[in-house]
Amino acid sequence: MAETTPLRLIAEDADDLTVIAAAVQDAVTKAENLKYESRKHRFSIELNRFRWEAKTRRRKGPQTRIRSLLAFDGVLAVKTLGITKSDPDMVYSLLNVEFVPDEDPPGGVVRLLFAGDGELALTVEALDVTLLDSDYEWTTRRTPSHERRKR
Repeated sequence: MAETTPLRLIAEDADDLTVIAAAVQDAVTKAENLKYESRKHRFSIELNRFRWEAKTRRRKGPQTRIRSLLAFDGVLAVKTLGITKSDPDMVYSLLNVEFVPDEDPPGGVVRLLFAGDGELALTVEALDVTLLDSDYEWTTRRTPSHERRKR
């Protein structure tokens, strides 16, 4: 099944981050997979990432998801809105990752926006983001869609 190579991406500026943001769009996770290691200044998320790059390469055939790690280094603080660990079965769908620089670079805030108004704000001393795919890949029948469902 592994027709495409697992991604290994690094972002050190806002343009690099847009590539990672496109790769992780519609990735899903649970709150238990959000980890902040304050002593190491590291925030990481284990994701089930939809392989958009494989979808564009092969128009027909199986669609896949892959287990990935999205890590942020140099994190000074984490704020959450609408994300809680109280419901362990709640699935969060990542929509976008963006960087808002401080007036005095290279620091700023990385915003991770989730469906349903969930948000994480990571205050970083500099943009240092890594996306690593594992070898664990599986097929899925559903392609993520952003269209509103009719009732």
